[in-house]
Amino acid sequence: MDKDLARIFPLQAVEDDCILSRQGDITVAFQVQLPEIFSLSGQQYEILHQAWVRAIRAVPCPGVLHKQDWFTQRNIRGDFSHDDAGLLASGSERYFHERPWLDHECLILLTRKPNSRKPSSSGATGLIRSSVVPWDLLDDKGIKEFLDSAGQFRQILEDSGLVKLVRLKNGDLLSSPGKSGWIERYCFLTEDPANPLIRDINLEKELHIGDQQVQIFTLSDPPSLPALCGPRLDYEKYSTEQSRFSIGFVSGLGMLLPCNHIYNQFLFMEEPGRIIRGLERKGRRLHSLAAYSRENASSGEAVRDFLDEAVRNQQQPVRAHFNIMVWAENREQLGEIRKRVMAALAGLHTDIKQESVGAPQLFWAALPGNAGDFPMNESFITFAGPAISLLGMESKSRSSEGSFGIRLGDRLSGKPLLVDISDEPLKRGICSNRNKFILGPSGSGKSFFTNHLVRSYHEQGAHIVLVDTGHSYQGLCELVNGYYFTYDDLHPIRFNPFFRIPGEPPDTEKRESLKALLLALWKKEDEGFNRAEYILLSDALQSYDRFILAHPDVFPGFNSFYEFLGGEFARGMGSGQPRSRDADLDSLLYVLRPYYGEGEFGFLLNATENLDLLDQSFIVFELDQIKDHPILFPVVTIIIMEVFISKMRRLKGKRKMILIEEAWKAIAREGMAEYIRYLFKTVRKYFGEAVVVTQEVEDILDSPVVKQAILNNSDCRILLDQSKYLNRFDQIQQLLGLTEHEKSLVLSLNRANDPGYLYREVFISLGGVHSRVYRTEVSPEEYLTYTTEEREKIRVQEATEQYGGDRQKAIAVLARKMRMGDQAGQEQRK
Repeated sequence: MDKDLARIFPLQAVEDDCILSRQGDITVAFQVQLPEIFSLSGQQYEILHQAWVRAIRAVPCPGVLHKQDWFTQRNIRGDFSHDDAGLLASGSERYFHERPWLDHECLILLTRKPNSRKPSSSGATGLIRSSVVPWDLLDDKGIKEFLDSAGQFRQILEDSGLVKLVRLKNGDLLSSPGKSGWIERYCFLTEDPANPLIRDINLEKELHIGDQQVQIFTLSDPPSLPALCGPRLDYEKYSTEQSRFSIGFVSGLGMLLPCNHIYNQFLFMEEPGRIIRGLERKGRRLHSLAAYSRENASSGEAVRDFLDEAVRNQQQPVRAHFNIMVWAENREQLGEIRKRVMAALAGLHTDIKQESVGAPQLFWAALPGNAGDFPMNESFITFAGPAISLLGMESKSRSSEGSFGIRLGDRLSGKPLLVDISDEPLKRGICSNRNKFILGPSGSGKSFFTNHLVRSYHEQGAHIVLVDTGHSYQGLCELVNGYYFTYDDLHPIRFNPFFRIPGEPPDTEKRESLKALLLALWKKEDEGFNRAEYILLSDALQSYDRFILAHPDVFPGFNSFYEFLGGEFARGMGSGQPRSRDADLDSLLYVLRPYYGEGEFGFLLNATENLDLLDQSFIVFELDQIKDHPILFPVVTIIIMEVFISKMRRLKGKRKMILIEEAWKAIAREGMAEYIRYLFKTVRKYFGEAVVVTQEVEDILDSPVVKQAILNNSDCRILLDQSKYLNRFDQIQQLLGLTEHEKSLVLSLNRANDPGYLYREVFISLGGVHSRVYRTEVSPEEYLTYTTEEREKIRVQEATEQYGGDRQKAIAVLARKMRMGDQAGQEQRK
């Protein structure tokens, strides 16, 4: 069939952001942002379905709603343009480079046909006519009414809050140098619009576009369609006995069909009375022929039932057609794709028809703007509700809009996404603070996620303070050259809260922090202090500030403060300054003596290194060995809290995060609950966030601190694998205020992981409004940095010693060996 494409090409022009066909049809196009797959609840599917039902009533008659979903296989391209990228960032880019994923783009094209235009058929389409002559054209009033209807259609869908539509302009529809427009993209199946490629179109015998072989599968035979349709169905892979996981009814033909394909969905709007009159004539004809065939009688009853339903429930009858167009470079690949399509349709309990003779007409009719030339003999009559159930409702997972966030993986493919769980939720009004509560049992991947979280924030300029009880962050801290405070008999934990940079003027907030520390050292937890004692400490610290400024050769520290307190300050009090019997300086000196010089705890407050805690951006306090110490632990926790509060108040414009691992239980027990409450309530005012991590359900249920302070002031809830709590998850759901949809998301974690990759999944809820599941998948470099496995930590430490203490080089070498081992294993499996 040799045809001059210029003579039969059905589009006349693209003007004023509209497509005008040569038969007088006018089309407006929208690019659609659909909800992310696995993000909607069953109720939200119902809401979206009803929005579509209302929206299509705005499509004028005679008209066509053509929804075209493009699913294109792509490979991730790592960004290696940054020469200053660190070991972990470059390792992540290398790890995900060339990872396949499925892209999705969605168009909605609304077409208004002239009133007098006759319906097309397979034997009378513009593809096989020698010329195309318009029947008539819409006048200016008709065009305005159509555009108003299109605007109403858009508004109804967007009012659902689940869909966004953007009107396509001339430049989007037409091509320009170096960029394919949507019309050209369809004609040549251009997968990347930035790399346009003109291909031959061969419609004889088999459909070919360049070197791509094309096949079309249709859902247009009513007996083969699903017996029951609905907005959603259960996804068994992610469902449990306690929860049902919802996906769109035809998700299997969309994001869950991993191949290049276009899913075309057509709804043809005609006057309802015209469709009903045609069915009544058909029903009478079948009734008159019922005596000759039982099939005629059965069909006649079906027509009567349809008409009764239309009248009784005021259902809107429409004509519909659905087809899937796939392409590949050879028959073998097409055979594999056909199996996938058949399997997807088997999940809908429907049959499929592979088009051969009719494929060219269907391909031609799906050209953007040419839906009016669709062969109507390929459509079927149904109600709007069931037809809309066959529309694709979901899209790919998307990154956050800003430039800040944590890098997590798309649940389907692992494609890296930038997920903002701090700033964007505040801007959108779905959260009122940045605080986070993380719950994950041992072995759920909690340490990997928290390491990944703090590393991501630190790389983007945040100051991190970590309180840990299990050495989970030692590797990361050493890699970023942070301060790591821990305790053992040979290397006791050391601080110097009295230190200040030489020449730095006195700081009122620092003085108040020291005052709180000295009071904690002086008085027991249940022992109060009087006004005179408070003034004594204020005078002592103020005098010490002046003393340090006047004596630059004196090293600021507890030792020099203690000597000043018992010497010059005491002599000053004895030479005319009023003494108060309520403020006993001798008692203070006696109580503080163990922290001075060679005293029992003389090491604690006299550090000579790691002194600049204010400007150090990564600090880890590891408290495992002292969490039960009656003296050291309370003092250390006060220092930690005061360090972060000092950062919070003094580092203007810098992001801050304090993350408290299991140590929060000990901190709360030691009377530090008020500090935690204060942090969680006020940190948001200082561009900061507080994060608490726990692994036991009982910790949540039994602690009033968690319930009242942490949970009530943490709008971001992060949960890892809860399968061990499957039979008691109702308690967690009630305590955390999770919806049924969020429950189904949590219980779906790690239920159907891709066996080709090693990762764990994480659930994130933002204000109970935005809930998603992502992969925590990391590169070998990140794995070796984050791991808490003793064997792996020993390997890293031995390699570090082998390379002269260069931890980065050690990790790089070990990661290279891991990648070589993975590649060898893949080749062996092949």
